[in-house]
Amino acid sequence: MSKQTVLVIDDEPQIRRVVKNALGGGALGTETRVIEATSGSEGLDLAAAERPDLVVLDLGLPDRAGLDVCRDLRGWSKAPILVLSARHSDVEKAALLDGGADDYVTKPFSPDELLARIRVALRRVFAEDEHESGQETFGDLTIDFDRHRVVRDGEEIRLTPKEFDLLQLLARNAGRVLTNRKILKAIWGSHAVNQPEHLWVLMGQLRKKIERDPSKPEYLVSEPWVGYRFVAERS
Repeated sequence: MSKQTVLVIDDEPQIRRVVKNALGGGALGTETRVIEATSGSEGLDLAAAERPDLVVLDLGLPDRAGLDVCRDLRGWSKAPILVLSARHSDVEKAALLDGGADDYVTKPFSPDELLARIRVALRRVFAEDEHESGQETFGDLTIDFDRHRVVRDGEEIRLTPKEFDLLQLLARNAGRVLTNRKILKAIWGSHAVNQPEHLWVLMGQLRKKIERDPSKPEYLVSEPWVGYRFVAERS
């Protein structure tokens, strides 16, 4: 992994300092350059000029709504966007994720939690670059995306086409929260975005086949009232 650039857009000096300190000392396994912006407009200008590998975006900016900045960034940048928010509204979190954010951390947060979320977001990007097809192994679970085949501990798991579509969508975005609306649109089309019961039923079926204990999922984790996250470390 080569040298990386992280852009922090936040008007609070103490938050920028926390992020910068967390990323120091080769915390990401490589040299990391942290650049800072104190407003949405300045952040967008820096993002265009520097093309960062990841953006840490605060919602409470002095000049623009964080959601608008997020949407503007996603319009032309593929860099992961990690949102920092002191707000706890599930509706707002869903709007941010639908608007292009990859993940969110609610204030107050620990540097360790922030660093873990950043690592996951960057790892997902590099995985997408390196593995557009083929198979991936997550813990004891192996997914062959080309053959639509899933194996756990050497035993094949039979999935329906829709079950595999859901698993593939989440696994391709490992570590990223996908909203209910985004999943519904991807699996069933735009007409289904207001029919979450389809997703609930399909997720229940998939968990029964994938998880050792469907009542305590390890891979297919719920983000209450927001969506789902595939949680797994690549082996």
